[in-house]
Amino acid sequence: MKEEKINEIYFNDINEPIKFNRRDFIKRLGGGLIIVFSLSELSFIKGFEDTVAGDEPDFNAYLRVTEDGRVDLYTGKIEMGQGIITSLGQVLADELEVPLNLVDVIMGDTELCPYDAGTWGSLTTRFFDPPLRAAGAQAKAELIKLGAKSLNLPAKQIIAEEGFIVNTKNKEEKVSYASLTRGKKIVKTISNKISPKQPSEFKKTGNPILSTDSLEKVTGKAKYAADIQLPGMLYAYIKRPPAHGSILTSVDTSSAEEMEGVQIVKDGDLVAVLHENPNVAEQALARVRLEWEIPPVKANDKTIFSYILENAKNEKEIENKGDVVAGNELANEIIEEVYFDGYKAHASIETHTATVKIEGDKLTMWASTQTPFGTREQVAKELDMPLEKVHIKQIFLGGGYGGKIYNQQAVEAARIAKLSGKPIQLAWSRREEFMYDRFRPAAVVKISSGVKKSGEITSWNYNVFCAGARGANVFYNIPNIKSVSSDGKDVHPFGTGAWRAPANNTNTFARESQIDRLAHKIEIDPLEFRLKNLKDEQMINTLKAAAEKFGYTGTKTSEGSGTGIALGMDAGTYVVIIAEVKVDKSSGEVQPIRIVCAQDMGQVVNPHGAAVQCEGGITMGLGYALYEDIEFNWGEVKNRNFDTYEFTRFSVTPKIETVFIDDMESAPQGGGEPAIICVGGAIANAVFNACGARVNQMPITPEKILNVLTQ
Repeated sequence: MKEEKINEIYFNDINEPIKFNRRDFIKRLGGGLIIVFSLSELSFIKGFEDTVAGDEPDFNAYLRVTEDGRVDLYTGKIEMGQGIITSLGQVLADELEVPLNLVDVIMGDTELCPYDAGTWGSLTTRFFDPPLRAAGAQAKAELIKLGAKSLNLPAKQIIAEEGFIVNTKNKEEKVSYASLTRGKKIVKTISNKISPKQPSEFKKTGNPILSTDSLEKVTGKAKYAADIQLPGMLYAYIKRPPAHGSILTSVDTSSAEEMEGVQIVKDGDLVAVLHENPNVAEQALARVRLEWEIPPVKANDKTIFSYILENAKNEKEIENKGDVVAGNELANEIIEEVYFDGYKAHASIETHTATVKIEGDKLTMWASTQTPFGTREQVAKELDMPLEKVHIKQIFLGGGYGGKIYNQQAVEAARIAKLSGKPIQLAWSRREEFMYDRFRPAAVVKISSGVKKSGEITSWNYNVFCAGARGANVFYNIPNIKSVSSDGKDVHPFGTGAWRAPANNTNTFARESQIDRLAHKIEIDPLEFRLKNLKDEQMINTLKAAAEKFGYTGTKTSEGSGTGIALGMDAGTYVVIIAEVKVDKSSGEVQPIRIVCAQDMGQVVNPHGAAVQCEGGITMGLGYALYEDIEFNWGEVKNRNFDTYEFTRFSVTPKIETVFIDDMESAPQGGGEPAIICVGGAIANAVFNACGARVNQMPITPEKILNVLTQ
């Protein structure tokens, strides 16, 4: 269908945000004290004047102190397990001086929340926390004004405390936020005079707090798109082509139409069966007969890398300083290597799902999406509906990792609902998920680097093909660098896209494998070698923190065991992983034993949430490093389920330890993605140290290890 079109809509959506009538939006807000604000720097650094009649302030989030004393935070961001529903509430509760259990975070509802581009790139904490803290401070200042008037006291004699304005000289004399806001509607923006708390004043920020949505999730009360049940709803199943790029040549639905209650929808290349019972719908789908013209095979999972090198031509400079040729002349050793990385699936537990109903001229949808406002625009454009007639009701996601920003299932469900005239639920099967998931792209990295016997790296010539530039900049102190990134049109046989720290996993694997090679070539300990070539104090301190936590004394631990190090930067966070593995030389099997991850992510808002994200990233990273690989024959994806797509199991998950260099005086940085980027490099280096096999292609499978050992 229209994957290219969907992709175009999404990225246009980011670059050119949807405009909406802010005056009408403010009119729709309920009573209480309302602070509207923007996630842009303007709202925090320059501020706004107070909103008056006729003003339309630029905002994409707001908080409201309601007439019952609770605090609502409305944002277009979404919660997919990364923990922002807790950390954002934590920051707001801290600044506004209310108990955390009185804060409700409402996310991604396109009629309740103002526009936001969505949740991706570990941007939420970095860019949301400062203006949110300022908005909380503004709300507190307004409440103090109201409280001073109510108590007939000077503002300097009162404070905000746990949802009350309190007389400092007589704490029994107080007035609740609820009574101050009851019967009122006060709309304000952030003043440039407002002063949020200093880190030394924090009460809740920096404390480990269990995720506030955890009870809902472990008890099954949390609602996902497939949990929505509507009166008269039909389950939809789509007949899919055997391979990407196939052209539909004939359709025969006669056998399916004979089944009682089955409804057939046909629209171009979309052929779907519907029934009130999902099992019957699935049986009917098996009776549909379609014929396809399948495109010729250009490459498969074995030949894709040579195909990439032949077709990736669009070269863009990443970094250029010094003279690489001159740097090579200074080197005692020059190492040239090529690194490979195959396609990876997001493999979220929840497959892409959408439940939708159309009543009159209004469409309402519950969708598993990271971009609810982008979804709204895609659906409205596909069905030629006014934007305001499409309502995306956001709920929890069962994992996203960048895979749920494209929303093909939402567009399909909307089309089927319109054609059938019935409420529809479309939940992709695992086979569909593997076919239409936008994979992390296969990529090739070529590196030539020079080093002196004394340990200084003199040159770095870096070429990355089809992964992207994120993570390709060099933080090592190398005087002569040339780095370029190349891609190409129609290089991949199926859709590719964002995959938890896109590009950085591939680039970090290649860079840290090469750094390790240089260290071993001149016989310097890999940790000592890295310290010798670093000047960035934050990276040095992060590396030392990891080494101390690990108890690092050298790379060898015992026979058949080895230790590997990898360093990286992502989303403003410095990250170091030290991994220990055991390798069976007879079988090539790798057993991760222990992983230590150190991160400098500035201010750590919720240490518990940060640790959970780090552990999750590492566990997911072990999958791409050791097991996960998409098998395909050009447009035909051979992986159909988890019996043919291996990922990290509990039985191979090692002990994971985390350490954070918590700098409360610094701005908070990203925590959802950084830990994952170093797993591949650390594991590759540990495998080499354990058995002598330097594997240049992920995943590092037993077969690849044995091939190297027997060469």
